[in-house]
Amino acid sequence: MCRIIILTTFLLLLKISTIFGQKFERVEPPFWWADMQWSTVQVLVYGEDIAKLDPRITSDLADLAKVVKTGNPNYIFIYIAIDPDAGHGVIPIHFYDKNEQLITAYEFEIKSREKSSSSRMGVDNSDLIYLITPDRYANGNPDNDEFPDMSDKLNRVDKYGRHGGDIRGVIDNLEYIHDMGFTSVWLNPVLENDMPRFSYHGYAATDLYKVDKRFGSNNEYLELVEKARGKGVKVIMDMVMNHVGSEHWFVKDPPMDDWLNYQSDYQTTNHKRQTVQDIHASEYDKERFSDGWFVREMPDLNQRNPLMADYLIQNSIWWIEYTGIAGIRMDTYSYPDKDFMSDWTCAVMREYPNFYIVGEEWSLNPAIVSYWQKDKVNPDGYSSCLPGLMDFPLQNALREGISAEREKWNTGLIKMYEALANDFVYADPDKLVIFPDNHDMDRFFTQVNNDIDLFKMGLVFMATMRGIPQIYYGTEIAMDNDGYPEDHGVIRTDFPGGWEGDMVNAFTGEGLSNTEADIQEFSRRLFNWRKNATAVHHGNLIQFAPDNGIYSYIRTYEDEKILVLFSKTENPVDLDFSKYDELLIDNENGHEVLLDMDIDLSLPFTVQPKTAYIIEVK
Repeated sequence: MCRIIILTTFLLLLKISTIFGQKFERVEPPFWWADMQWSTVQVLVYGEDIAKLDPRITSDLADLAKVVKTGNPNYIFIYIAIDPDAGHGVIPIHFYDKNEQLITAYEFEIKSREKSSSSRMGVDNSDLIYLITPDRYANGNPDNDEFPDMSDKLNRVDKYGRHGGDIRGVIDNLEYIHDMGFTSVWLNPVLENDMPRFSYHGYAATDLYKVDKRFGSNNEYLELVEKARGKGVKVIMDMVMNHVGSEHWFVKDPPMDDWLNYQSDYQTTNHKRQTVQDIHASEYDKERFSDGWFVREMPDLNQRNPLMADYLIQNSIWWIEYTGIAGIRMDTYSYPDKDFMSDWTCAVMREYPNFYIVGEEWSLNPAIVSYWQKDKVNPDGYSSCLPGLMDFPLQNALREGISAEREKWNTGLIKMYEALANDFVYADPDKLVIFPDNHDMDRFFTQVNNDIDLFKMGLVFMATMRGIPQIYYGTEIAMDNDGYPEDHGVIRTDFPGGWEGDMVNAFTGEGLSNTEADIQEFSRRLFNWRKNATAVHHGNLIQFAPDNGIYSYIRTYEDEKILVLFSKTENPVDLDFSKYDELLIDNENGHEVLLDMDIDLSLPFTVQPKTAYIIEVK
């Protein structure tokens, strides 16, 4: 009897050791939620020779919809159909060998959604976005600056190296962000970028489900969203559908031959975004644009592969549900397969109808930019569910209009007027993101040749124009990149005060120059005024063509009116408000916000050179 017990125990231990001998190196997503529109979930299981096993599910929560095995034995794609009435719980996935022996198992968790998760409010026109490059903003936790198992080490001397800024640094300075008048923060990507060099910018992900530990952790990102919300600040996540980093685990061991574009024959993109809309474009040029790699270190993902498409869509939905973010900024929006991008935007917006997504289409042609927006009627019938785009045409017009030396019939402020006259090509110009600069272009102070008056005019334009304004970190203290045109390492210079030992601290104002302090206070007053400017948030925009060096527009909403003036005259000029009679009523008076001065609108008003005015009409 004793020998039988011993033998039985031995066989049981042998079976247990066999079961746990099979390792899951990756299971993605790590969990899902009940009561989602996206209810059939692709579970990617990765492990050595895992495809030799067959998965089975017996659960009241879900059914096994299908199993896909590829040419790579290390992958199984399991599709789980979650019951619409299922609550939270665990779905056991059992893996059997060809002899019907249970080899291993995995418990896939189904969580309960937060109340009203699907109706969360996204970023809108009442918001002012603060764009932060995390590595260059503030080093809140020096202990995570570098790790032995990650190749790109801390090197603050190198303008293209890692400098140590992190999520904790953003959390620590949320009060500053709120005090400056910002209501949303957009962080450049914070997902793992375990690349040999230049990993600080975040655009070459090596794990799409994990925050880079040099920035912090998934939990710290959750903390950021929660604490920002407590300050009235929303969080926008920067995502990339077009590519990942060459060190990504599924690039080094792809599941199939068409997981990447040009998988065995590297080709770079031609960057000819016009080919998407060009009725004369060759198939050669169109393919090279969409399928070519951004650079050799950024492999181009094949979104036409249905397994890849499902993986990417789920990843976005997972981050939204998991973190509670209010928006997504999508990098290189036009580069992926355009039909996939339609599927992606519609899947996200179906899940979260009030969410906000803004796409980056870096074209100065509004016809190219407008093509991608929701409700745009395109000649080729293409449509998507993308709410907004980055307004590069208006940014270029602002730069040319503000910085032009002389006002002529075809130069100067007329550029801004003409750019806005093109708004008819957009389905909804109010949902565009406007900006004076960003992390990929010269600092705005450099663009206007360090002219403080012109710089302030640009900020006023941003604060009063239609759309959703975005300000790049450091613009509020007039950071520049003089002498280093288009040098990304300098454009992304460390924010002063973010590192222990900094001699200047912009968070407290200590050590700022007179110019920096003046611009910071000007920005604070202007941006906080915008928080309550309903006519700017929701109002119509009526513009008046530049005349004798003065350009103006009026924002109107219900009984609220705001008149905005921009002057590039060489000398003071008396302005007669009668030109605005179509909108202004007799006996109305105004209050100039920036000068805190009352104005009698029945009398001529002396407009100073190189000055912007915001006049609230009473």
